[in-house]
Amino acid sequence: MFIFTTWLSQRGARRFILLKGFAVLSFGPEIPFVHELGFVLIKAENGESELRYTPRPEHLNSFGVTHGGASMTLLDVTMAVAARSVDFEQGVVTIEMKSSFMQAAKGPLVGQGKLLHRTGSMAFTEGRIYDAQGRLCVQATGTFKYMQRRPAAEGGLKALPTD
Repeated sequence: MFIFTTWLSQRGARRFILLKGFAVLSFGPEIPFVHELGFVLIKAENGESELRYTPRPEHLNSFGVTHGGASMTLLDVTMAVAARSVDFEQGVVTIEMKSSFMQAAKGPLVGQGKLLHRTGSMAFTEGRIYDAQGRLCVQATGTFKYMQRRPAAEGGLKALPTD
């Protein structure tokens, strides 16, 4: 993986990374849990997002399919990215999420998110996970609160109160 080009949006620089023949976006601020799971951001623009995820053996449940917690995390991040895609300067925190598991999620997965409605401080989203055959496996709706990012004195990001 390596950075091969950069372009500037109205809100600042976005990085693209070449991975297995297609360009992927940077998530922006480092999210160790997302990095550990191996999520790859493909699209984040105009209220839509797409992520790719290939579960590793340690992400499977006792039935040998993707653990529900890993699927919910993929949906949470997918919907959060859709919410942030209209303003990358702001972060979001999850307020509420409802998931429906329709069938086992196996193999490489695609998460697609959509921003349905936005107010000054809230985002209402939906997300879906599809398997490699294009079957809908999990669907979710989520509500997110927009949060202004503020750098900490030592150069890192600090936790912010959500009230």
